[in-house]
Amino acid sequence: METVTVSTLRTFEALKNVPDNQLQWLIDNSKNRLLSDGEYLTQQGQPLAGPHFMIKGRIVLYITQNGSRREIATLRPGDISGYLPYSRGVTASASSHAVGEAQIMSFPTERIREMVKDHFELTQALVHVMSNRVREFTAMQQQNEKMMALGKLSAGLAHELNNPASAIVRDSVSLLEHLKMEPVSFKKVISIQMTGDQIDAVNNELFRLLAVKDNPELSLKERTKREEEIADWLNERNIENSYDLAENFVDFGFGVDNLETFCSHIPTDSCSPVFNWIGNLLTTERMVQNIQESSHRIASLVNSVKVFTHMDRGSDKQYADIHIGIKNTLMMLIYKIKKGNITMVKEFDQTLPPVNALIGELNQVWTNLIDNALDAMEPNGKGTLTIKTKKDREFVQVYIIDDGPGIPDEIKSRIFDPFFTTKEMGKGTGMGLEVVHRIVHQHNGSIKVKSEPGRTEFSVCFPIDG
Repeated sequence: METVTVSTLRTFEALKNVPDNQLQWLIDNSKNRLLSDGEYLTQQGQPLAGPHFMIKGRIVLYITQNGSRREIATLRPGDISGYLPYSRGVTASASSHAVGEAQIMSFPTERIREMVKDHFELTQALVHVMSNRVREFTAMQQQNEKMMALGKLSAGLAHELNNPASAIVRDSVSLLEHLKMEPVSFKKVISIQMTGDQIDAVNNELFRLLAVKDNPELSLKERTKREEEIADWLNERNIENSYDLAENFVDFGFGVDNLETFCSHIPTDSCSPVFNWIGNLLTTERMVQNIQESSHRIASLVNSVKVFTHMDRGSDKQYADIHIGIKNTLMMLIYKIKKGNITMVKEFDQTLPPVNALIGELNQVWTNLIDNALDAMEPNGKGTLTIKTKKDREFVQVYIIDDGPGIPDEIKSRIFDPFFTTKEMGKGTGMGLEVVHRIVHQHNGSIKVKSEPGRTEFSVCFPIDG
C-alpha cells in the first residue's frame, strides 16, 4: 500500500491551495485501505460515508434502475468522492466498486463538523468539489434527458414524415403510369365532333364541380347507394368502365343530375369517351391533390420543428402565444398520441394575451409534462389527455390532465427531486420534472400537482408580463 504524504495530496487539483498542516491533519485522521477488484466502495441507497480520496487505481460509479445498470463516472487518482461538508445527501445515489486493485483514503464522516470548525481552507476546498460535482452531474443528466427526449421526438417525426413521403413517391409513380395512358383517351376524345359551345359547357360544368370543396361526408351506406345509382345510369347508356367511373365520380361529389347536365351538351354516341376522359382528369386531380397534401404535411412538420425549437429566435424573453408552443409540442408527439390511442381535449382560452417568456424553454415544460402524461396512460392502452389554458388576473394558467393510474402518495413529494424517476432504464433520467420546476421558477411561476387514481393534474402558473 502506498504511503500517503502531504506531497501526495498536493497532487490533488482540489487541494493544491490547502495549507500543509491541514493536509497533515487530514492524513493523520483518515484511514487508508485497499479495495480488491469488484469490491464495493458505496452501494446505492446505503448511508453515505467519506469523503474518500483516490490514491491509485480506478473506481467506477453507476446507478441501477429497474434492474438495469448505467455507468455515470470513473474515479481516478486525484479524485474525491463520498460525503462532503454541507452536503444534504445522507444516502448514496450511486453504487461504486473497484476495477482492479484501488487504494483510497477515507475521512470519518462523523468528524466533518470538527473539520468545518477548525480547518477553513480544507473545508472550502471540499465544498468547491461538491459544487463542481453537483454542477457536472446535473449537466450530464440534463444532457441525457435532452438526448432521450430528442430520440423520442426523432422516432415520432421519422414515422410521421415517412407516411407523407411514401405517399408522394407512391402517387408520383401512379401519376406517371396514369399519364402514359392519356394518349389513348385523347385519341378517342379528339375524334368527337363537338362545337365550341358544347366543349365550353362541358368544361364549365366540370370546373364548377371541382371548385366545390365542402361536399358532405357520406356514410358507407350513403356512398354505396350513390355509387350504385351512378353505375346503373352509366350502364343504361353503355358507358365503358362504369363501376370505376362511379367510384371516381362519387369521390368528387358528382350525382346523377350532374351527369345528366354533361350529357345535355354531348352527342349521344360520344358520352362514353367523354365520361372516361373526365374520369381520367379526376384521377389525375386526385393524385395531384394527394401529392399536395403530403407535401403540405411535410412542410407543416418541418415548420413545427422550427417553431418548437425556436431556432429562428434569440434566447431573450419575448411576447408570444403559448398556444402555438403547445400545439407544436403536440405535433412533435403526435406519433406517440396515435400509438397510445389517446383522445385529445383542448380547452384553450382564446382571449389569453401573448405572454412574455422564454418560448423555447416553455416548450420543454410542455414536452416533459405531456410526455409524462402519455407514459402514465400507456399501460391502459388508451386514455384522455386534457390541456386547458386560462387567464387569472395578471397570470396565465396551464393545466395538463391525464386519466392514468395517478401518482402514489408515498412518492408525490419527491417527483420534482433531481434524478428521481419511476421509469425503466432508458426511458428517463429523473431530470424531466426537475427541469420543469426550474424553468417555471425562472419565469417567476409555480407548478402544482393533484393526483388520484384516474386523474392527475399538473397546473403551471406564471405572470403574463414576465
